[in-house]
Order: sequence, then structure tokens, then C-alpha cells
Amino acid sequence: MSPWVPLEANPELFSEWCAELGLDQAKYSFHDVFGLDEELLAMVPAPVEAVLFLFPLTPTTEAERTEEPVSSEEGLLWLKQTIENACGTIGLLHAVANSRVRAALPADSALATLFDEAESLAPEQRTRLISENEALQKTHANLAAQGQSVAPEADEDVNLHFVVFVRTPSGALVELDGRRSGPIVRARHVPKDGLLKATAQFVQSHYMARNPNAVQFNLIALGPAV
Repeated sequence: MSPWVPLEANPELFSEWCAELGLDQAKYSFHDVFGLDEELLAMVPAPVEAVLFLFPLTPTTEAERTEEPVSSEEGLLWLKQTIENACGTIGLLHAVANSRVRAALPADSALATLFDEAESLAPEQRTRLISENEALQKTHANLAAQGQSVAPEADEDVNLHFVVFVRTPSGALVELDGRRSGPIVRARHVPKDGLLKATAQFVQSHYMARNPNAVQFNLIALGPAV
């Protein structure tokens, strides 16, 4: 399938993406995370349900991607990315599907329908749900053209990638990345309201510290609307 135009890391666009596919913006929306120190993390509306993380692809991150083991965590819906530059949409799907936000979706919404169908399929069979979903493709295309910056061409080489962090009911911090082969557990015992702090600590020690010359990092949290 042809590449998609990448989505801009923009909380307003992410909130609109969800709204177009069925989520009530009066209940949940996305928020910028302006820094990793505790004072700035405390500014983010709580409770945080999921965290999207944008980072530059480097030789270090790419080498780790092929080496790290994945986990078979129960209750997670994982979607493989097969469309180039679709990591923003895959990340948004992972964020909503694997958090309490999913329960707020109308049963007949585009997102709820997609998630229900995906759960009945094996992971390798779920890719067609995205590539053949007209509502998803239309929403992605519309919002990719509405960012504050000039959108790159669909076939342009983009070295930035989105992943998502969620907390499972058992308290595990899990990273969901459509370019890998499944979920990755990053921590086992995260407090009930500790998702954002745990994500910030992991991102700082795992991604930023290992790529000290990279600057294109961005965190966006999914939480209650304000």
C-alpha cells in the first residue's frame, strides 16, 4: 500500500482525530507534556490514560528494535504497522484501545467497531482492518494536511516515529510499537496514577540518554478533557 502523509505531533489534531472516529471530546482529549521534571508533569490533566512518544530513529534505536523481546501481556490489543508513515494513527489506535478511554466510545462508532473486529482476529490478520478502513484513511489524510507545519510528501523519508505507553490493569508499563512484533513490558509495578511519571523516567533513561545528540522528542498525554 502507498505511504501515508505523517501526522504532526499535535494534541489538538489528535483530539480531532478521535472525535471524527467517535470519541466525545467533552470526556477525553490530548495534552502537551512540556517537560520531564515533576512540576511540569503535574501540569498535565490527570489521570493520564496513555502517552504517545515521538522520537527520532537512530542506529541505536533501530538495533534495539530487532533485539528486544516482546511480551504476551493479557488484555492488550496490538496492531502491526504495515503502511509507511502510519505510526501516528497506529499510536492513536493503541492509546484508545488499551486504556479506559475505550469504554467511552459509542458501540457503533468507527473506533469501537474496528477494535471489536480486531480482537476476533490474529495479529497478522488485523493489518487489513487498517489498510481497508475508509473512515480511518480519510481521517488520517484530512488531519495530516491540517498541522501547523508544512506536511512532508507521503513518499518523503521521515526519520521520526510514534510509540505509545499504557499501564495494564496488573500495573505493568507497556510500550506499544507497530513496527515491532508485539508489546514490550518496560516496568512491572507502576502505581495506579503513575503512568506519566513512569513513562517520563523510562523515556529519559532509555531513549534520551542513549541518543544525547537527538532533539526531536515529544510526549503527548491522553487524559480527561479540560
